[in-house]
Amino acid sequence: MRKIAQFSIRRCSHYYERWASNHKSRQKAMDDLKRVEEVDLNKLSGRVNTPTTQLEFVMQGWKQIIECRRVLKWTYAYGYYLEEDKKEDQDFKIKKELFEFLQGQAETQLERLHSCAEIELSPFLKDVNEDDDDIIMTNPDDMDFSKYRIKLVGLTKVTGKHFEELVKALENGL
Repeated sequence: MRKIAQFSIRRCSHYYERWASNHKSRQKAMDDLKRVEEVDLNKLSGRVNTPTTQLEFVMQGWKQIIECRRVLKWTYAYGYYLEEDKKEDQDFKIKKELFEFLQGQAETQLERLHSCAEIELSPFLKDVNEDDDDIIMTNPDDMDFSKYRIKLVGLTKVTGKHFEELVKALENGL
């Protein structure tokens, strides 16, 4: 009986920690979006000589991150209850494997998008005078912003598609 209780606590903790982690990441992404909107877009516009109206793709990337974090956090609640209902479903093992695969694919894609929106954008926001060992290129003329734009737009679309497929699968009972 004690082992069952310990297993139950670990299982509940596993799903809750992942839910809470994505909740916290979503909150941070919302704060980051606000900063991008209020500060970074104007700075970026000057650095890459592009009107802020043509930098909307950066905002779209952050909005996609926020939405995906919302969906991802609730997939952990779904996963918790999926296991609770396993006794009633003969195909539980297949459903669980499909669920974990789709969840993992969506999470991997979201991490790629988040990294691109946050880390790969940072060189374009650095001032030429800033001393930062992590930034190799400090001259905006040396940076290829058009490649970054293509990458971020592509990742935003692909990530959205992964999450649409995940939600459809969940809606259809896997």
